[in-house]
Amino acid sequence: MDNTDNMNVNTDMQTGAEERLEPLTGADPGTLANSIAHFLDGKKARDIRIINMKNKTDICDYMVLATGTSSTHVQTLGGEVEYQMSRRCVEPLHVEGRDNRNWLVLDYAHVLVHVFTKDTREFYNLEKLYAD
Repeated sequence: MDNTDNMNVNTDMQTGAEERLEPLTGADPGTLANSIAHFLDGKKARDIRIINMKNKTDICDYMVLATGTSSTHVQTLGGEVEYQMSRRCVEPLHVEGRDNRNWLVLDYAHVLVHVFTKDTREFYNLEKLYAD
């Protein structure tokens, strides 16, 4: 038996090549936040920020903020985070905003992900609210 027992295997339908994915179960919150930011960047999210919340609130350790270029893009970005995290064995505790096209929140316990349209992000200005 090899050491790949704990990895998900994804097979590319066009090439038949297997991609081994490291599960993120048990990963520290910083690793989760960075992974989420990477997934958002891969789908062209704008102005991605990771805010360390450890000394500011008990709600979470990190918030990941990102902006979509349209309401459709906001939903696509949220869907991509859910998909990529699920492929790595991590499911959100809750998702809010699937019916709201301007703001989507994914709750991964220690990491909250906020994906906004530009106007909504500017209106709520979470960066200022949680500034150091």
